[in-house]
Amino acid sequence: MVMRRFFTGLIVIPLGIVFVVFAVANRHWVTVSFDPFNSANPSVAVTLPLFVVIITVAIAGVVAGGTATWLRQHRWRRAARQHEADAKAARAQLADLRAHAMAPQPASPQRLPAPSQGSLYGSGGRDKQGATL
Repeated sequence: MVMRRFFTGLIVIPLGIVFVVFAVANRHWVTVSFDPFNSANPSVAVTLPLFVVIITVAIAGVVAGGTATWLRQHRWRRAARQHEADAKAARAQLADLRAHAMAPQPASPQRLPAPSQGSLYGSGGRDKQGATL
């Protein structure tokens, strides 16, 4: 817990300092135009500090990349869910088989069939290949 807070502070504090320095160095006002046909007098434009524009575009890029990655991994998430369901069913089946194996068995012994007419190899005193014994 303490190490996690230490590493979080090790990342967040320098990142915050970089953002503050970046914002102070790029506080000039810029006009962002959304009108591709009239750049001199755009109908849709926003005037913002430069650091706001850059940070907003960076955040939008991270969100777009994360969304694209999440959508591409759909096949793997579906396979993982299927494998998890299969493993859960196998664990349940194993538990049932173990419970059945541990259940008390009937006390009657099982007997082998008696040999036929004095020969252990079948009828007529011959083995599997037909040789006489």
